Amino acid sequence: MRSPEEWTSVAGLVERVVGEEDLLPSVVAGVRTMVREVAALPTADMTGHTRALLFAATRALADRRGPSEAELTFVEDLAVTRARQGVPIEAVLRAIHVAERAIWARARETAPAAGVAPDLLLDARELYDDWAEAVRSRLITAHRAARAGRDPGAGERDAAILRRLLEGGSAAALAAAEAGLPTAGGLWALAARADDPNAAAALERALREQPPALCAGIDGLLAAVLARPPAPRAGRAGTTAGLAGPAEPEELPAAWRLALDALAAAESSGRTGVVHVAEVPALVALAGRPDLAAVLADRHRPAWHALGANAVPVALAVSAWLEADRDVGAAAERLFVHPNTVRNRVQRFTDVTGVDPATTFGAVDAWWLCGTWLSQA
Repeated sequence: MRSPEEWTSVAGLVERVVGEEDLLPSVVAGVRTMVREVAALPTADMTGHTRALLFAATRALADRRGPSEAELTFVEDLAVTRARQGVPIEAVLRAIHVAERAIWARARETAPAAGVAPDLLLDARELYDDWAEAVRSRLITAHRAARAGRDPGAGERDAAILRRLLEGGSAAALAAAEAGLPTAGGLWALAARADDPNAAAALERALREQPPALCAGIDGLLAAVLARPPAPRAGRAGTTAGLAGPAEPEELPAAWRLALDALAAAESSGRTGVVHVAEVPALVALAGRPDLAAVLADRHRPAWHALGANAVPVALAVSAWLEADRDVGAAAERLFVHPNTVRNRVQRFTDVTGVDPATTFGAVDAWWLCGTWLSQA
């Protein structure tokens, strides 16, 4: 019985082989020569799919398992893509077979130097063949369904791929390959409100003008995963968006959460355009600690009651004043009141709470407290 370390060594060998600079280009060139039906496909398209399939296969080898549902979902998407491109399923299977032969031949050549015994490599190939058989079966089924016209529309497909990207893990790596997103420099996650259809559409157009980018509506938001930061034009689309990145595909769930946090922080501080989470880290940190916000509000509950009917106007004045960098005139204009009204309300807040918002940490506590008050009002 093979040990886990032996299977890991084989998976490492295949990964090293695939990582060799000259291998994939030569494999793709051989496939295009031998399988005429795929000769017109872009090299980047074929290289990306080949790399993603091999990545999934090596993970399966290391874990001694068949293909996961996430991997089979990627296979289905590949089948749909090739069906839409008019590539017959026979050609798809031949192309994969040619690539497999070339890669395993290279693995046999380099195995001795890597300390992988021939019998271990043979066992790994048998396990790979089991994995590949399940993949071929799903390819055939999905390709036939797509040719029969049962594949989802482009918008639905983009949303499905985007959801897989935001799930992270191996599913995200496969989805990135399917979407044609290069991952060498990391990926960027963007979140924006879709409440204003015109503004959301303008932002989406701006993002798509700088490909590669994948955009779709998800849970009432405009979600996007980009291969590079959005161009300045996206910031002028008339809406607010949160941005996080760069991140590896496997880490996109964390980047997506940070993009959502950046969106909420930007909206709470009245910022517009595309706001990277690194531009609002303090606001994001405060928003992420509702337990401390509750403690802060409880500590100053007597002050809230002492303010009575003026509690909300005072909280609004302090928040506006701090968010305007303590500019009384700007805060007054935002609230449609006289500047002296802002001054008086800020002073009233200081008197009842004992918190001085003119100091650095006092300003943080005051802004946090007022925001908590307003959210509970």
